[in-house]
Amino acid sequence: MEVLNLPEVAERLGLPINRVHQLLRDGQLLAERRNGVLVVPAQFLAAGGVVKGLPGTITVLRDSGYSTEEILRWLFTEDDTLPGTPIEALRGDRGREVKRRAQALGF
Repeated sequence: MEVLNLPEVAERLGLPINRVHQLLRDGQLLAERRNGVLVVPAQFLAAGGVVKGLPGTITVLRDSGYSTEEILRWLFTEDDTLPGTPIEALRGDRGREVKRRAQALGF
């Protein structure tokens, strides 16, 4: 999985770094620490910004008690019924199905 440090995310989104920090605080993006550096999966970004449907999916999973690590694992785990991974489905404009599955995890 390709990851980007926060300055790279800011550059790709055309935003100041403090706005990227705000996206993380608001749950619009997720980051994990690797070798002491916060990184964001590159697949979370699209040409127009954050992948459509990702912030809502993150919110649903967080509200269900999932940790950042668990959300990242779920988003990048192959699901033959989608097919592919949930993040690939979000990128392929199948966000409604991904969100439905995320909501079902909470019950």
